[in-house]
Amino acid sequence: MTDEGAGPATGGPTFWQRLRRQLWQPPRPHGEQPSKRVVGPLELFYDLVVVVLVAQAAHHLAGKLTWRGLGEYAAVFGLVWIAWANGSLHHELHGREDARARSTFLLQILVLVPMGAFIPEAGGERGAAFAVTAGVLFAVLAVLWLLASRGDRPEYRTSSRLFVTGTVFCAVILGTSALLPAASRMWTWGALDLAYLVGLGAVILGATPGATVALNVTDALIERFGLLIIIVLGETVTGVVSGIAAEPVSALTIAVALTAVVVGFGAWWTYFDFAGHREPRRTEAATAQWMLAHLPLTAAVAAMGAAMVSLVEHAHAARTAAATSWMLCGCAAVVLVSTMLVAAGLETWRRERELYRPLSRICAAAALACLGLGAARPAPIVLGLLLVLVFSIPWTFAVGHRLRRSAAVSG
Repeated sequence: MTDEGAGPATGGPTFWQRLRRQLWQPPRPHGEQPSKRVVGPLELFYDLVVVVLVAQAAHHLAGKLTWRGLGEYAAVFGLVWIAWANGSLHHELHGREDARARSTFLLQILVLVPMGAFIPEAGGERGAAFAVTAGVLFAVLAVLWLLASRGDRPEYRTSSRLFVTGTVFCAVILGTSALLPAASRMWTWGALDLAYLVGLGAVILGATPGATVALNVTDALIERFGLLIIIVLGETVTGVVSGIAAEPVSALTIAVALTAVVVGFGAWWTYFDFAGHREPRRTEAATAQWMLAHLPLTAAVAAMGAAMVSLVEHAHAARTAAATSWMLCGCAAVVLVSTMLVAAGLETWRRERELYRPLSRICAAAALACLGLGAARPAPIVLGLLLVLVFSIPWTFAVGHRLRRSAAVSG
């Protein structure tokens, strides 16, 4: 009889060595990203946790529809989205489906939970706590990038170092910002968001000398960006439900609430009819545009849900409150424009120019119409119905175009 762990006597690996190889593999080296991969349940769970933080930011915005509230929302949402994108890119480039990935995702989730609890007061009393917790999250991500970079080939070392350096920079700035006054802290976070996004775009574009990022936008990455939009769209329904729950039930309140749901559905329809679940062109510029345009799109969708709370709560008002009207209509405009920015990076944008070129102009005009509605401030039910109409214009054009093309082909 030979003992299971007596591998060295025969020169083979021991049981524990085989177990470690099976459960705890080293990070996938840069440049060996699989061309085909499906999104796993672990990634979905992580994304749901991230959306809890988005919901916290949106709920805070719903109770503070002011310029300051919007600024706080933008700064905090930007940090949450950047952390999500950073972790998602790391897993896409270096992650495996093993115990190591489960442990590192769990570690991030354990940091995200208290970070989410501090979001409602991130602009005030709990701003320092949020800054420290966010700094810890980026420090964890920096360690993951550093460990992955150790197995890189020479041609990828520069880009890996840039990811490590950029993530460490975020961790240091966030930790240091805990010492600043609340107003200065928010400006620091906003500047950090902008600096990181510019740096990420430069790395993907190859604008940094010697940096090569072997990033292919796989079906899994496309699905994760789309799923984040879907989950965040749930915030529009949450906003409507919260609005109904806070007010006495009436026919007008229900009518405004259901109209608001249709507005959220229009945002879903716009994105997935024209941009979602489609492959971007395999160029650095298209990849950067496709990825970064999802930030304002996702932020605007969540903010629409925040504005819908007030819209439903004041369903009986003769005119929509200025803050509510501008927030809802302005975010609808951002959804239309950013969806076209995402679509402009797609392969289908070139294949179907006769559809997308006029469609982009129609969406731009529809966005201007949304801003006009925001300024006009009609009654909540009228505002909701007009936004539904505006969202239906690009869709109606697309359906008509496809019907004409089908008739031409069959004829």
